[in-house]
Amino acid sequence: MPRPELVTGDDGLARCAWGAVDPEYRRYHDEEWGTPQHDPVRLFEKVCLEGFQAGLSWITILRRRPAFREVFHGFDIERVAAMSESDVERLLGDARIIRHRGKIEATIQNARATLALDEPLDRVLWHFAPAPRASAPASFSDVPATTPESVAMSTALRKLGFRFVGPTTMYALMQAAGMVDDHLAGCFRTSTGRRGARIAVGA
Repeated sequence: MPRPELVTGDDGLARCAWGAVDPEYRRYHDEEWGTPQHDPVRLFEKVCLEGFQAGLSWITILRRRPAFREVFHGFDIERVAAMSESDVERLLGDARIIRHRGKIEATIQNARATLALDEPLDRVLWHFAPAPRASAPASFSDVPATTPESVAMSTALRKLGFRFVGPTTMYALMQAAGMVDDHLAGCFRTSTGRRGARIAVGA
């Protein structure tokens, strides 16, 4: 039988099924995913972690996020940009993170590319945010893997020196940073159905 796309939790709230069971996923779904994010450090973190996620499940990254934050100095852009080859070698031996040389080096390069920008990172990224959806997606099948905006973002960032920023990865970034709202219709977190006080930005 097909799996449900919305699940009602023990708190009586309907959620996108992917964020309804695992406690870490549930917290991320309820507090972060789809919430507009403009803080440059947190946006830089999202760019990098979405790159680490490529080819893996997001829960794999989410469970390792505390370690990623530790080894990359809280994603302080200047400190990451100053990391060296010896730091890369050290991180390749740290089993708490994803030990992928290309992705580790891309994180350092992305910090350097961020420092070289002529305008703040949030302005660069949010320039590509599409107009809000007229209505929430009814099904996961209505949620795209890429969009013209994510392709344009990917192309622009690559020209600026960023790495691991393909169109699919950049659409995932748009979802994570609230540039698009892909919570399904009926989910309590969709922008057309949120209740109560505004959920705080960030993690």
